[in-house]
Amino acid sequence: MAGVRRTLSTIATAGALGAGGAVVWGVGIERYLFTARRHEVSVLPAGSPSITVLHLSDAHMAPWQQRKQRWIADLAEHTQPDLVVNTGDNLGHTRGLDGIRRAFAPLRGVPGFFVHGSNDVYEPSGRNPLRYFTGPSQHAKAAPKLDTAAMDSFFAGDLGWSELDNAAATVRVAGLRIDGIGVDDAHRDWDDLDALPGALAALEGRKRADLTLGVTHAPYRRVLDRFVDLGADMIFGGHTHGGQVRIPFASRALVANCDIPLDQARGLSSWSPTSVPLNVSAGLGHSIYAPVRFGCRPEASVIVLRARA
Repeated sequence: MAGVRRTLSTIATAGALGAGGAVVWGVGIERYLFTARRHEVSVLPAGSPSITVLHLSDAHMAPWQQRKQRWIADLAEHTQPDLVVNTGDNLGHTRGLDGIRRAFAPLRGVPGFFVHGSNDVYEPSGRNPLRYFTGPSQHAKAAPKLDTAAMDSFFAGDLGWSELDNAAATVRVAGLRIDGIGVDDAHRDWDDLDALPGALAALEGRKRADLTLGVTHAPYRRVLDRFVDLGADMIFGGHTHGGQVRIPFASRALVANCDIPLDQARGLSSWSPTSVPLNVSAGLGHSIYAPVRFGCRPEASVIVLRARA
């Protein structure tokens, strides 16, 4: 019996040490291991020059997160993007815009598209993480509002990006016309899919662009399907945090906080039925109430768009 007790004690001790080590890693180390995931996608017309897209999402910025701010700021020099796609949830604190300004300032003058996530409008609130396993999260009944107008002014006025909340816009990159269509946060049911056909038809000349991009914060199936119906050549989303806590080396997330298949909650995949490329960013941050990343490093996506054969 003494030997059995010693064995059980050893197992319990090892389990406690393992759990403690995982917490230390996720809270103290991995959430600072920012990475740029790189992909290549052939979606441009034959003979087109290549275009580098920098996909940013879910910064959930607080003013004290200076390591994250410096890393994002360095991306402009390291990646030399031709186009920025920002899929929302930039703010994570009432003074989060201070950090966003420092982080995104080097991207001034690079054409871009952006949409809102709910944390661009309302302050974050504490949540029970276990409830994410029961389905998409519920909304706080009374959360203070953030200064969304100031953020939008910075993005549109200072950086020169185009807002795509239930709207469409055109930019020109490397001689190509790129149309963007997008929706406001579908997780909050702010998306207006019926507004998109008219918005797209109203773009210059009503002639099909060289490239059409769909942009959403939350990659709900209804939104992705509508983008495909409207002729999107590629789709960008965020919101999922890639699951934020994953089993290392597993091919699918444990949760996605929306109805996208769990094996498409992070990274580049294809959205059926026409196999449109879909990139879901695991994002750069986390709620200040859940400061952890495990098996899911914070990321930006660098996607080189190349000509079709």
